[in-house]
Amino acid sequence: MRVRAVVILTGLALMTLPLMPVQAVLLRTSKKWARRFPHWYHRNVCRALGIDLEITGAVVRDTPVLVVANHVSWLDIPVISAVAPVSFVAKKEVASWPFVSMLANLQRTVFVDRERRTKIGDTATEITSRLASGDAIVLFAEGTSSDGNRILPFKTSLFAAAKPTVNASTPAVASPALVQTLTVVYTRRHGIPMGWAGRRNFSYYGDVDMGANAWSVLTRGPIHARIIVSDPVPLENFKDRKALAQWAEKAVREGFVATLRHER
Repeated sequence: MRVRAVVILTGLALMTLPLMPVQAVLLRTSKKWARRFPHWYHRNVCRALGIDLEITGAVVRDTPVLVVANHVSWLDIPVISAVAPVSFVAKKEVASWPFVSMLANLQRTVFVDRERRTKIGDTATEITSRLASGDAIVLFAEGTSSDGNRILPFKTSLFAAAKPTVNASTPAVASPALVQTLTVVYTRRHGIPMGWAGRRNFSYYGDVDMGANAWSVLTRGPIHARIIVSDPVPLENFKDRKALAQWAEKAVREGFVATLRHER
């Protein structure tokens, strides 16, 4: 299986390196294609990695939308990007990772410093601006990745951009943006249900080294990913970010549990 990993890494390098300048040019010349090009690229990445996508529902196109998702692994990035043209909200540490940071910037990632609450407001402003410009922004609402066998509680503070705190001096303003939930579950390896231990092997969480995890995933063979996208709901339907977080967590958790029950 090491040969498989080497072949995949070589193929990805040969595909990625020449395309990075293309995306850099698109960022300067065409906002429309700068959004869509990573979508096409990641669909091919998923093929190269041997990820079989089973998608229920669809992310709305050409409309500002906040996509609230669970987070299992670095695999979520190509998988969700293969579903629709999106950008991500990522922790600030990603901006310092060699090579990964370059790819993140090319996909117009929004970086957030979750350790400094004073900086969350700046990130919220950026996300609000991006939604206003018509972007689709993916928010990993758990605030971290899980072991692939559960949904962690959603952090309401991360919804500040979508539903800012309202007070007398800052009255509520109706947003034209929509919100959808997206549930990712890695269910099978070589067509066989993975089970609890198998999903842990494909997840990237805790103190797991990213390089070691990536190599492990590449050597383990093709996998099946089930993605469930909810119907869009206007953001203005939620009175505050707590209500939005509760709704999103419930929808993601229900899709996650239903998928695992089906696999069993």
